[in-house]
Amino acid sequence: MSKCCWLPWLILLPLLPCDGSSGADVDPTAGFAAVELTEDMFKLHKPYDLPPEQRYELRDGVRRMWVLCSDHPFSSGSTTKPRSEILLNQKTYTSGVWQFEGYGYVPSGTTGVSILQVFGALGRNTTLMLHVYGGRLMYYHDEAQVVDGDIWDRWFRLNVVHDVGGAGTLAVFVDGEKRLAVAGHGGYRHYFKFGVYVQRDPSHCMESRWRDVKVYTKIVE
Repeated sequence: MSKCCWLPWLILLPLLPCDGSSGADVDPTAGFAAVELTEDMFKLHKPYDLPPEQRYELRDGVRRMWVLCSDHPFSSGSTTKPRSEILLNQKTYTSGVWQFEGYGYVPSGTTGVSILQVFGALGRNTTLMLHVYGGRLMYYHDEAQVVDGDIWDRWFRLNVVHDVGGAGTLAVFVDGEKRLAVAGHGGYRHYFKFGVYVQRDPSHCMESRWRDVKVYTKIVE
């Protein structure tokens, strides 16, 4: 197993909130209905030459993903960068308002990496990516759009709302607080991905952990 682990599980697990709440007053999921997710919908993308257990672990409901900047891409011959991330492969959407929710954790030292993607756009691959640089969570690598200035070494609740057919916008919430509102980039078919995907100036090892991942869709009355 890689040594890319900053906190042992015996320390990590007691830090998890008992009730799954963040203490925030705002609930981004109000007016949304949860979509059923089964384990087979969590599809792992990892270096093609490694078995899953060398870059992914599921223990006590926490999904831990890590990758080295020297790893191979997810398929032989691919020009993409290394990753260990989950694609919610059977929850694609083309219209309506959809939402990702998950509790994430990024160990200190992890930098130059994407931890969340909304895949699908016009003339590009993604309509939204959230990157970590130096402990800051930001919209792509745009330092003018920092979503959270201190994301390392703590559990945070992340909600991403994507209005596909209406305004074509995305909103990002951290711990129930709206931190970002941006326009989408078009496209027809979308889905969510989370984990670690190498970006600019990465650390040698990158890791993120996730629990209580859910997908919601807006209730239409």
